[in-house]
Amino acid sequence: MKTIRWGIVGTGTIANRFAQACNNTPGAQLVAVASRNKKKGAFFAEKYNIPYSFGSYEEMAAFDGIDIAYIATPHGLHADNAILFMNHKKAVLSEKPITLNISELERMIAAAKENDVFLMEAMWARLVPGTKKLIEIVESGILGKIKGIQSTFSYDMTDEPEHHAFDPQYGGGSILDVGCYCLSFASWYANSEPEKILAVAELSEKGVDIHSCYLIKYKNGAIASLSSGMTVRKPNEGYLFGEKGYVYVERSYAPQEIEIHIEGKEVEKISCPYFGNGFEEQIMEASECLRQGKKESDIITHDQSRLIMHQMDELRRQIGVKYPVD
Repeated sequence: MKTIRWGIVGTGTIANRFAQACNNTPGAQLVAVASRNKKKGAFFAEKYNIPYSFGSYEEMAAFDGIDIAYIATPHGLHADNAILFMNHKKAVLSEKPITLNISELERMIAAAKENDVFLMEAMWARLVPGTKKLIEIVESGILGKIKGIQSTFSYDMTDEPEHHAFDPQYGGGSILDVGCYCLSFASWYANSEPEKILAVAELSEKGVDIHSCYLIKYKNGAIASLSSGMTVRKPNEGYLFGEKGYVYVERSYAPQEIEIHIEGKEVEKISCPYFGNGFEEQIMEASECLRQGKKESDIITHDQSRLIMHQMDELRRQIGVKYPVD
């Protein structure tokens, strides 16, 4: 099996999780890290036994020692960072949300095509065993037709007011930060395009959504009730309601435990643990795509990223959240 050489752009929390996973993934080698803060980059490299540390993204983009770059910078930097690496003929895995709006996403996809390189959104939750099992359950028909979907991802980070998640310049707000998980969860199981979207939200003084609730009616009749937040704690649960029963998962976006409730039958519980911390599966998927010479994943396609981005754009339009790049 050909080893795929990875580089990480950024050294924040998500980059640390990715580095742990990369060092735990067969067929993947973490070769380089780039940080605008040279000391941070050097510390990160030492921590994860990474051979090369660069003090600028441009330096690593020009480096011939990596096959693919993982973009772990704030949302607002994803497009420019990804395009920089693609213009240097490097494949890219861009942390979710892949970028800020549909216009930025089309720029990224165009750059991937122009440079004939692989591009994928790091929607890791789609690839974990629990999600794959849940898709299998729905497709088996034991729930009947899916009529309703519920998903919540809401946490409280009021003690971090300077975090980039509150800054519109960086694509702040709960919808892009964690609502993308709820929207993706609903899209996987509704298996239909949205027909109508309704949204309400509480906005911060800086103009980003800090608590949002939204309804989506799909063309096949299914209705999703979704919620995301950054200043209110909620149980991050998910439900799929079918004609014959329902499924409950404690973490809707990336479940490890699944409960199947069918009328007249005992509750069935299924355990689907991650391979490691949950990021290994996306590293394996992207690495295998490169080995096969693919330019996009068959599972997390460019069109899937477009589908969710269009929905996030519409949600922001309805609640009045604008970014400088809009």
